[in-house]
Amino acid sequence: MSNAKFPKLLDYTALQQELNDDPTTEASTDLSTHLAEVDALYFADEPIPKATGLTGSRLRSYAFAVLTRREYSKAELIEKLALYAVDREEVLKLVDEFAAQNYQSDQRVAEIMLSSQKRRGKGPNRIKLALKAKKIDSSLIQEELKETDWHEQAYQLKVKKFGAAIEKEAKLKAKQVRFLMYRGFEMDAIMKAISRKEEDF
Repeated sequence: MSNAKFPKLLDYTALQQELNDDPTTEASTDLSTHLAEVDALYFADEPIPKATGLTGSRLRSYAFAVLTRREYSKAELIEKLALYAVDREEVLKLVDEFAAQNYQSDQRVAEIMLSSQKRRGKGPNRIKLALKAKKIDSSLIQEELKETDWHEQAYQLKVKKFGAAIEKEAKLKAKQVRFLMYRGFEMDAIMKAISRKEEDF
């Protein structure tokens, strides 16, 4: 940070005149010295030293604090703690310990994500991608994925977006297909959703 960015920020002469100081007096010398120290503090070229990283009980306490706010995947927690820790190896051991004691659980994160993504109208493919982004194995919720009626999910989303009527025009039908594909539904569920009549079920 250079003085050029702060023109006339500190005008020593004007300040001394306002205080009726004689530049030769001891008080004036003290003021000048103090202001010079302020300049040195704010315009120093050397960066401010970074805070010491976390380790031991401080790292453990921080990890607990992080997990009380929300659930984190194992990979997410490692990266978050590593930002503030002294030693990455210590972070890896701590997260393994937390996972073993069930303080951290990829299973819970996966189940929460599945529920949340379904409420937001996302299909199985988008859910698997979301899990992959957090480095969570989708096999953790394989049974839940199989048990979900994705045909019904796709149909309800189609009705909410486009209405219950079956679209005859190819261009508009293709629009519905693209929308449901983007949301992560399989083609089988999509075709059944866009061709389903209200009285079919």
